[in-house]
Amino acid sequence: MNGRPASARGIPVDRGLQARMVVGLALIVVFPVLFVVVLEAALGTIVPAVTSGLTGVDPGIEPVVDRRLLLVAILAGLVGQYTYGDRLALRSLDARPVTDDEYPALTAAVSRLAQQADLPVPSVAIVESEAPNAFATGRTRASTTIVVTTGLLDSLDAAERDAVLAHELAHVANRDVTVMTIAYLLPTITYLVATSAYTILRTVFHSLRFLRTGHDNDGRAVAAVIVVVVVTTIVTVAVASLFWIASFLLYRLLCRYREHAADRGAAELTGDPLALASALETIDGELKRTPDRDLRQLDGGVEALYVAPLDFAQFTEDGDDGLLSKDLFPDTHPETADRIERLRSMAVELETTEST
Repeated sequence: MNGRPASARGIPVDRGLQARMVVGLALIVVFPVLFVVVLEAALGTIVPAVTSGLTGVDPGIEPVVDRRLLLVAILAGLVGQYTYGDRLALRSLDARPVTDDEYPALTAAVSRLAQQADLPVPSVAIVESEAPNAFATGRTRASTTIVVTTGLLDSLDAAERDAVLAHELAHVANRDVTVMTIAYLLPTITYLVATSAYTILRTVFHSLRFLRTGHDNDGRAVAAVIVVVVVTTIVTVAVASLFWIASFLLYRLLCRYREHAADRGAAELTGDPLALASALETIDGELKRTPDRDLRQLDGGVEALYVAPLDFAQFTEDGDDGLLSKDLFPDTHPETADRIERLRSMAVELETTEST
């Protein structure tokens, strides 16, 4: 591989990425408010109209959510995600902190690259998995943990390993690790609301066959209750799904841009774009041969944070019905082939610059 010895050159901050992150954070706060307002309006108009039209009974539903309580709940959720999000990510994967004695080459490389990038030295954790991958998580630059799988250490040589570590440090330098930890809260909440309402709706339909209202004097009232439950659930599923799509789309578009920025940062830090290109090529090939079951175990809700994507069906598993297909969304990462091509172009530009 062509490259030059790394010096204390640091990692240039990607201003374009930081601007996108600011917009993303603003939308993370705005989206839940819009979600509640739209859901409130939909339930207050559609449910009474449908119920009255089908049964002749006015349910008198006027859902109102206290805006102050709503803002408090949103802020509490963001603070909770900021405080505990990195720990939950590490726990979900059984990531184990390592010492210098256990993995001296790995921890030494992380320390050296962090010093060159003018960053606090992150903690290092290992995930026992044959699938090669890595990611960074943490609330601040000073509390970052770089996580690598045993498969990555087995698959890459020293230069490729350093390039991947530099990629993760570039995420830390751009501060997008913190933002992405918080950003995942919104699509998670809206997805849980949508799937919960979907489950309730299925339960109601399955329960209808057990109802016998033919000799009930209050048959219209019972029918009205059923209609209210069914229509409320349908409206909730519809609104939550729309906002889930929007929030997940936002999240994934941020993910795609941040990967290109981290690739550039890694190439700048190591001075060897081809090492990262070679690492991505190796990781991509190994992941394609990894069974979906193993990839799901490696996911842990942090799929978008990895240096390379985990390509498996996220919204359906073992034949169960899924709410939506992953094909509706852009991938969490740019195409690996495109990233490799960009890195090779950077290597050519670097050689041209050095030769002049």
